[in-house]
Amino acid sequence: MKILAFGASYSSTSINKQFASFAAKQFVGNEIEVLDLNYFDVPIFTVDREAKEGHPALVKEFVSKIEQADLVIISMAEHNGSYTAAFKNLFDWASRVKSKTFEAKKLFLLSTSDGSRGGASVLAAALERFPRHGAEILASFSLPVFKINFDDEQGILDQDLKNIFDEKMKEVKTSMIR
Repeated sequence: MKILAFGASYSSTSINKQFASFAAKQFVGNEIEVLDLNYFDVPIFTVDREAKEGHPALVKEFVSKIEQADLVIISMAEHNGSYTAAFKNLFDWASRVKSKTFEAKKLFLLSTSDGSRGGASVLAAALERFPRHGAEILASFSLPVFKINFDDEQGILDQDLKNIFDEKMKEVKTSMIR
């Protein structure tokens, strides 16, 4: 099984990339690719730019990576209660290349932040929006207060949160077997 994971952030120190990578590593024995969205630095989407210049090659490459995956794990970063501007821009471009960007793709949606809500608002937005682009969302999980509740080597530190995450992971793995 091929797993594609990324944090929906362009931060060089993205906790969401770190969290998505952690989740992907739970699929031992599978092919895992963790994207750094900084590679997909594309101009701001406008219909005028699209008409004049077409679709950037990097956007086509991003869409192709999604198409090739059996499972996509995305940890949503939150800025002012919504997607980061950079991710929204990449997503806008991607939906112009392929309207059903996540067509027939199984997704495990995550979010985390340093706040007590753990990116819950952006996760809710993605849960509502991504199925319109063809996603089959298998499970979702939000990790609050990342710097307290997560360690790179140990994973999720809070036992109650770890139990919930493990249950969500079990749901995803079971769904992938079918």
